Amino acid sequence: MNSMDQQLATRPANYVQRARVWYALLVLVFGVFVIRIFYLQVIRYDYYKKAAQSDQLKQYVIPAARGVITAHLGDGAVPIVLNQKLYTLYADPTIVKQPEQAAAKLQPIIGGNVDDIAAQLKGKDTRYTVLKKRLTPAQNKKVLGYKLPGIGTEEQDYRTYPQGQMAAQVLGFVNDNGEGEYGIEQALNKQLAGTSGQLKAVTDINGVPLAASPDNISVAPVNGNSVGLTINVGMQLGLEKILKAAQDQNKSKDVSAVVMDVHTGRVLAMANYPTFDPANYQNVSDPSVFSNDTVTNPIEPGSVTKLFTTATALQKGVITPTTSFYDPGSWTVDGTKVSDVEEDHSTGQQTILSTLDKSLNTGATWMLMQMGGGQIDAQARNTLYDYFNNHFMLGRATGIQQGNGEEADGILPGPKDTGSGINLTYANVSFGQAYTATALQMVTGLSSILNGGTYYQPSLVDTVTAADGTITKIAPKVAAQSVISGQVSQDIISLMEQNNTNHIHEGFGYLDFGPNYSVGGKTGTAEIANPLGGYYPDKVNGTYLGFVGGDSPQYAIAVYNLEPTKYSGFAGAGTGQPVFANIAHMLVNDFGVTPKS
Repeated sequence: MNSMDQQLATRPANYVQRARVWYALLVLVFGVFVIRIFYLQVIRYDYYKKAAQSDQLKQYVIPAARGVITAHLGDGAVPIVLNQKLYTLYADPTIVKQPEQAAAKLQPIIGGNVDDIAAQLKGKDTRYTVLKKRLTPAQNKKVLGYKLPGIGTEEQDYRTYPQGQMAAQVLGFVNDNGEGEYGIEQALNKQLAGTSGQLKAVTDINGVPLAASPDNISVAPVNGNSVGLTINVGMQLGLEKILKAAQDQNKSKDVSAVVMDVHTGRVLAMANYPTFDPANYQNVSDPSVFSNDTVTNPIEPGSVTKLFTTATALQKGVITPTTSFYDPGSWTVDGTKVSDVEEDHSTGQQTILSTLDKSLNTGATWMLMQMGGGQIDAQARNTLYDYFNNHFMLGRATGIQQGNGEEADGILPGPKDTGSGINLTYANVSFGQAYTATALQMVTGLSSILNGGTYYQPSLVDTVTAADGTITKIAPKVAAQSVISGQVSQDIISLMEQNNTNHIHEGFGYLDFGPNYSVGGKTGTAEIANPLGGYYPDKVNGTYLGFVGGDSPQYAIAVYNLEPTKYSGFAGAGTGQPVFANIAHMLVNDFGVTPKS
């Protein structure tokens, strides 16, 4: 056989061998594909399903409408906090196409720098970035008109204030995250905010939900409750005007006041000056202005405290309204002289009324001594502490509806003798130093004396209206009864009225309200403690506690005029008393004080 024949004989064998190799290769490749498909579709099914859903299944929060806040005006109520529909512009950078062109279109609408906007649109480490907040409806319409992939807007409620900055520190504000801060907004944030809904939706490539998808899940939001405050709009505006004028006139650090319904504990007006605009809270440079000082700033209240010391001594039966005593001009307690502000020589025979009228520290100390059988001892200390702490609840947070943790307790030293001059401390407490209390605590304690002995927990909330329209009226809450007797209540009222009459005769004609109205009160000039020890020689606070009514007290009023610098005489009479008088005249003239029958 020649070579040609041999080649022809071997060709079939080579063809078969090659075919087998190619077949094996095809089987191998096919097997790899099958294994890969099995791996992807079976073993890694859940992983890739979630990955696909992360691209197409998006979750949207449906915000609940925050409840409105109303206040009294005449016989009805008006909104003082409403919601305004604005929009938040956001982007999903993983979907955005042509970020430079998109930024150029957005910049004329939202402002800012084109390059900065483009940089946000290019970010790949997030699926959600906020480009602009508080877009108006007109801006929102323009943005959506471009139909830019990956760019959308969310409707959001922002607070608006029809009465401007009225009651700003009582209300607080809502931040850009929809959370209440300070005041009512924080204290009742959960009720006002409601419960957000949600939408889980399968979307197209542009992030637009596919309405017909069976995988969409929708939960409707539950709107927040609306709250009706005890605040009277006219009274609040009038009070704020009075406080601003006092701050301007006295060049004070701060002026605060509270007007309370004696018989319910409802706060009808509560204000501080300086204040702020809650619609523009983000522009405030000093955040301390957000605080409602009437509940957050306890001070040593000064001689207004003598009303509570007198009530305690009357209740314990160690004095009567007509009791007289010899005033030596000073007492020595724990080796320290306790005297009056003006003089430390004997003023002769004095009475309970003259103690209030002349604001005698020695008279308050003498009343405390009577609680101990003639000396300041454990019995005297325990008695005063019991009434101040457990009856009048001075130096204790009241639980009023203000920001969480915002209300201060104050300080009332315990009566136990720790070897640190506790008797001297209590002598000082009896006339208003060495303890601290807020204006709200003082006016609430006074109200319990004026109304015959019922301590009502102070309240700012009158009604709560649920999203379904159900209205719940908030009844006055009695925190303590028989704080003092009805007779002691009448005695204190009479002493306060006589004190007011004496001040009219002393030249304070603005305290004269005529024969048809009952008005009484007490001044306080409180020294300010120096953190380094002792008291400042040139800084004081002017305070006042009083009431106005007809046959019985109707409104209780507390005034704190802090660190005034422009006044004559004592700070209490020069800066606290005039503010009280202006408030009382406003109440008589405009807010239904019932005249004597």
